[in-house]
Amino acid sequence: MKINTVIHRPLITEKSSQEASKGVYLFEVGTDTNKHQIAQTVEEIYTVKVKSVKITVRKGKERRVGRKMKSKMMPDRKIAYVTLSQGEIDLFPKA
Repeated sequence: MKINTVIHRPLITEKSSQEASKGVYLFEVGTDTNKHQIAQTVEEIYTVKVKSVKITVRKGKERRVGRKMKSKMMPDRKIAYVTLSQGEIDLFPKA
């Protein structure tokens, strides 16, 4: 698989910044990827050693959009919690 189909983007939120201090990083990943592919891709991109990967699936919500406020289903999102055994990823640049 290509790298951009496995990891879509890192999640940068208040919760993810708190988890990063513990060595856990959050990524939005493809819905058809598994833990082994995620770990291998993170190790390849960031040159770190992955200890474990946990996955959650967040179901898409129904949103009302447009001028007529029609209902639209948002897509499901798969979130990976990647724990590093050693090393650190610089997702939060210091300004």
